[in-house]
Amino acid sequence: MRALPLLSLLIGSCMTVPALAANSSPEASEWLSKLAQAEKNQSYQGSFVYERNGSFSSHEIWHRVDDGKVSERLLQLDDAAQEIVRVDGKVECVSGALVSGVTIPPDAAQRVLDPLKLMGWYDLSVAGRSRVAGRDAVIVTLTPRDQHRYAFELHLDRTTGLPLRSLMINDKGQLLERFQMTRLDTEVPSDDDLRASAACKPVQHVAAAGNDTVAGWRSDWLPPGFELVNSSVRRDPKRDSTVSSLMYDDGLARFSVFLEPVTDEGGTDMRTQLGPTSAVSRRLNTPKGKVMVTVVGEIPLGTAERVALSMRPQDGQARQ
Repeated sequence: MRALPLLSLLIGSCMTVPALAANSSPEASEWLSKLAQAEKNQSYQGSFVYERNGSFSSHEIWHRVDDGKVSERLLQLDDAAQEIVRVDGKVECVSGALVSGVTIPPDAAQRVLDPLKLMGWYDLSVAGRSRVAGRDAVIVTLTPRDQHRYAFELHLDRTTGLPLRSLMINDKGQLLERFQMTRLDTEVPSDDDLRASAACKPVQHVAAAGNDTVAGWRSDWLPPGFELVNSSVRRDPKRDSTVSSLMYDDGLARFSVFLEPVTDEGGTDMRTQLGPTSAVSRRLNTPKGKVMVTVVGEIPLGTAERVALSMRPQDGQARQ
């Protein structure tokens, strides 16, 4: 379960934008700023449905803001129970199928919504009005200016600014992901509401590695607007190897690159997509030896593959 694609993703500063891009609307920027403020200041609870790749699931959420501290609990109601508890954006525990192998990289900061930055890569506009979960909403669209990212359609509650519905759409107009509230209540959740169940297991937070180790890899090409926001190195005891990871962000979309040494027989090239999430693995021959590069994130397949093939060690050029 990719917990709330936008409730916890679109968090940003309520900034005044003095000069908007030609195809962006000042009203849309104001609504995104209202969304950012709502996420930081508004407590709520409710229910939502999530759709990806034709599969639906239903969930409950409790979100409380108390003296600047944000606590959140999500619970999947279908099939095997899956639960996530987060405090100030950091995952504290998970349950169900999420437990196996879950680790959280150091300094995995929440995404910060910056309308001015987004207008370099998306056209922002107000597309009309709607009604979701019995509440009036305004529709804000974010249309990408290139083929390296997806479009978003946000239905924001006119009273609170919270997202009532979000759609992620590809360049062919196909729906990749839908989030939609079915009930929204601005009552402050209680301690009991936010308390994790016994099945919710603490998450291992990966210790940060030295900067010189992480800096051993770079990309010769990145989609415009994407910047490195996090990097780490961890040991994989099962394979007795080291996995380097780098995370890139354009302020809205995000993807990660994983690099792991492989033997002559190890690793298989792979290319797949599930809803908005692309996953591409490619073997590269480098001065550091054979490496399996895997790119996973909310970007088109072709973009993910180009990133994978562009990875290089800092101290030499890869030989493909």
